[in-house]
Amino acid sequence: MRIAQVAPLIETVPPKTYGGIERVVHYLTEELVRQGHDVTLFASGDSRTTADHVAVVRESLRCSRVPQDPILWHQRQLNQVLRMADKFDIIHFHTGFSHFHSMQYLSTPHVTTLHGRLDLPEFQSVLEEFPDIPVVSISNSQRHPIRIANWVDTVYNGTPGENYMYQPVPEPNEYFAFLGRFSPEKGPERAIEIAKRLGIKLKMAAKIDKVDAHYFAERIQPLLDDPLIEYIGEVDENGKNQLLGGAKALLFPIDWPEPFGLVMTESMACGTPVIAFRNGSVDEVMKEGVSGYIVESVDEAVAAAANIDKISRRRCRLYFQERFDVEPMTRGYLAVYEKLLAPQATIPIASRPGIVNPGDQPLTMETA
Repeated sequence: MRIAQVAPLIETVPPKTYGGIERVVHYLTEELVRQGHDVTLFASGDSRTTADHVAVVRESLRCSRVPQDPILWHQRQLNQVLRMADKFDIIHFHTGFSHFHSMQYLSTPHVTTLHGRLDLPEFQSVLEEFPDIPVVSISNSQRHPIRIANWVDTVYNGTPGENYMYQPVPEPNEYFAFLGRFSPEKGPERAIEIAKRLGIKLKMAAKIDKVDAHYFAERIQPLLDDPLIEYIGEVDENGKNQLLGGAKALLFPIDWPEPFGLVMTESMACGTPVIAFRNGSVDEVMKEGVSGYIVESVDEAVAAAANIDKISRRRCRLYFQERFDVEPMTRGYLAVYEKLLAPQATIPIASRPGIVNPGDQPLTMETA
């Protein structure tokens, strides 16, 4: 199958540190190539892949030394995808809604995975405007706010288990881990409170976005003076492996409708159980008493953390392999592609290959 994967340009594929969407795109792309498919990855020029690689920007926008406008660069990328559209059997977008306006002129079958939260009113209006665009959710809970959308399927994110060090017994130096972003919805203050109440060290590896810089300075930084709390900055894949593999548990005290929560499955891949607050996809991703505990308050989290040694790290790892390894995810997406390529598929498309306008005249596109 000739497949195009279209990634955001903000981070490299795979990301050097933080970046969930780009990491999933990388895992999917590489597994599809391994299975013998002809894959083209549209991503920043500093991305790494065994697929054919098309880049409109030399380096990821986050890494750029000169500020770049993401909207303009993503439009250039979309232009390149459309120009090459008839070379593919299917185009898989991971770029949010930015391409929706052009899809009514695209005859090549396509699908979009919506990786982010969908509980904001403007997202509802976008999907009402484009009700025929085929979309995939990364959890069933992610769909709840959307009354109308052309949902093709739900495909859970997958991670190659061999990338993670499975440790049946954590390091003797016991600690909890927090991994993600320093933002209110990720619950770092809750994580710190849980660790302090139990008197157990907490290692925090987290990204600080510009929008969260004030929150970090005002609410988090003063808490880092406690000897139990260690901030280790952002970590690469090896650092994440070491952090999660050596932890008693991952603390996932979210306060928002998490669409998936890749870090939960990455922790399970190491055999490290998760203490997660019930919100968003948590009930779908977690299995109570197997991958850890689901809680609804800091008090419940403290009680769960005190009993975390009752969770079998081996069963936690096996649960990950059954549900969230890269192969189940790839099978899910191949089933989506085949559904959209089937003769009986009812996805509205234009009448001939490539891009056509309503008057059936070729659109003129300048070279990027």
